Amino acid sequence: MSTIELSHRQDKILQIVKDFGPITGESIAEKLDLTRATLRPDLAILTMTGFLDARPRVGYFYTGKTSNQLLAEKLKKMLVDGHESTPVVINENVSVYDAIVTVFSEDVGTLFVTDAKAHLVGVLSRKDLLRASIGQQKLTTIPVNIIMTRMPNITMCQKSDLLIEVAEKLIKTQIDAIPVVNKTINGFEVVGRITKTNITRVLVELAETGV
Repeated sequence: MSTIELSHRQDKILQIVKDFGPITGESIAEKLDLTRATLRPDLAILTMTGFLDARPRVGYFYTGKTSNQLLAEKLKKMLVDGHESTPVVINENVSVYDAIVTVFSEDVGTLFVTDAKAHLVGVLSRKDLLRASIGQQKLTTIPVNIIMTRMPNITMCQKSDLLIEVAEKLIKTQIDAIPVVNKTINGFEVVGRITKTNITRVLVELAETGV
């Protein structure tokens, strides 16, 4: 993961706070021979990213955290909400053949299976479909509810869950995708999915933005 890149002036501000902190914004401005208004955006960025801590009527402190530590802290606070992708959902009575077609047409590794009330009842992976297709059975007549992983043996998450915890679930269970669900009175509604690709995308975005 790349480090957060600071401007030359922001580096100077950090060094001043390290050497003289706690120190007020006015005092920092004086040492750089700049106005307080000129420094305000830099101080805001350094505070928001966690390099500095500010206390009213006291001044700025250096937190002592490295850019990698700050990125790790940000990742640990991220929620599933906003990082999920669209789920591919099929009915439990769909045939295994149609499920295979859906997997390839939608280019996904996992299908989420629902009942007539749109509640999650199962999960189908490419491995499940491959196993079913190896035999001499007629795939057009076999419903997916025969071969799917059923509730309650489904790993799920909600939008309010921490993204890092969902990533740990993906690793622990060695699966490709986890359904994001809303809990209803009678079951769970599938509203998204978190995959290894989603997690990778978040890491890349963090590395590129640095905040």
